[in-house]
Amino acid sequence: MNSLTKHRYDTISMSLHWLAAIAVVAAFALGPGDFGRLADSGVDPGTRLDIVAHESIGLFVFLLTAVRLVWVAVRPAPPSATGPDWSNVAAVAVRIVLWILLLATPVTALLTLAGDGRPLTLLAGLRLDAIPLVGRWALTQWTDWGEVHTFLGDAILWIAGLHAAAALVHHFIWRDNVLKSMLPRRRA
Repeated sequence: MNSLTKHRYDTISMSLHWLAAIAVVAAFALGPGDFGRLADSGVDPGTRLDIVAHESIGLFVFLLTAVRLVWVAVRPAPPSATGPDWSNVAAVAVRIVLWILLLATPVTALLTLAGDGRPLTLLAGLRLDAIPLVGRWALTQWTDWGEVHTFLGDAILWIAGLHAAAALVHHFIWRDNVLKSMLPRRRA
């Protein structure tokens, strides 16, 4: 392994990271804030492209996160940590919180849909009118999972923003390799 490679994440890690970032922002932007009101008024979610895209991307985020977690377990060693010990501990904590949020947010969407008896509508006309297994769980009635889903979705954006701000601090103030380690190489 040459010295340049030791200071960068592998291509698969970088690709999965940036794909997840784009998917999360897209899901957030397409998130139907008035979904409950629309559904209560009789609007079929399958007729709303924003809802179909939001639910499809949300499922994609969940599956992508699962793939990323498997990849983290088997990938080449990541670049060495730089900076003060407290920043390394904070970086690990932020990553763990983001992993949890990226898994929990789509799960709360399924709990919301199942609890309200609403379909999961996906791109290509795929639709699950009853979400198998989940719809029968008493857990679906424990709380307003739609509110929890909204809170977790907002939290992902705030914490991801903190994560991005920290990368910029590393790059512009501490002048280390943290940001560059997750960016594709520039071609000469």
